[in-house]
Amino acid sequence: MKRRDFLKKAGAGSAVAAGTLAAPAIVKARTEIVMVSTWPRDFPGLGTAAQRLAKNLADATDGRLHVEYFAANERVKAFDSFDEVASGNAQCYHTADYYWKGKHPGWAYFTSVPFGLTYTEINAWIRFGGGQELWDELAAEFGLKNMPAGNTGVQMGGWFRKEINSADDLKGLKMRIPGLGGDVMAKLGASPVSLPGGQIYENLMSGAIDATEWVGPWNDGFMKFYEAAKYYYYPGMHEPGSMLSFGWNKSFWDSLSASDQ
Repeated sequence: MKRRDFLKKAGAGSAVAAGTLAAPAIVKARTEIVMVSTWPRDFPGLGTAAQRLAKNLADATDGRLHVEYFAANERVKAFDSFDEVASGNAQCYHTADYYWKGKHPGWAYFTSVPFGLTYTEINAWIRFGGGQELWDELAAEFGLKNMPAGNTGVQMGGWFRKEINSADDLKGLKMRIPGLGGDVMAKLGASPVSLPGGQIYENLMSGAIDATEWVGPWNDGFMKFYEAAKYYYYPGMHEPGSMLSFGWNKSFWDSLSASDQ
């Protein structure tokens, strides 16, 4: 065989061999995330939104961010979600931040203010009016990083076991109403109570509370509050546009890449 023919054949064989080689495998590191919430499993609207958020986070990253979701009372009690994430035992939560008003009154402003902002207005304030910066400042004091994750829109005034005809009818009334709305009701003589959603029905049925607010007809219908309270009032001055929160352990958040953030 001539030397020139040999080199041609050898070169062709090398090219074929190279073309059949498998592409190098790229190992994608998977980040494990534990997410807790204040909503029961499969809870219409709020709970299902949190579950969808957890799934979408994994889907958007092709599973690189793997989220294990725990509804209220599956890992910790609903109102223990804050401490679970602040401590680093879990990486994030989904909730309404006014539940943490007892830790700092400022948390209430990042859910809703009585007679305050509608959902479009609070979104504008957070994104373009300096709201996110104030939220970051508050959250950092507790080792958290928070961001918007939904909004209920204007809420109903609530369910009452007795008819309300005047402000005098509110005196001594035990009402489940968290946040700054609860402070307003206290000024009117009512006794505000903060309960997670999963505990409202049983307390209303037993008479432990006389009234409750929740969200609106669709959510409230699922809760069957109508079985215990005949009177349903609209609108709710207490929550004209309640923003939901996706809260992260700040150290964990800071460890994520810019693209993952």
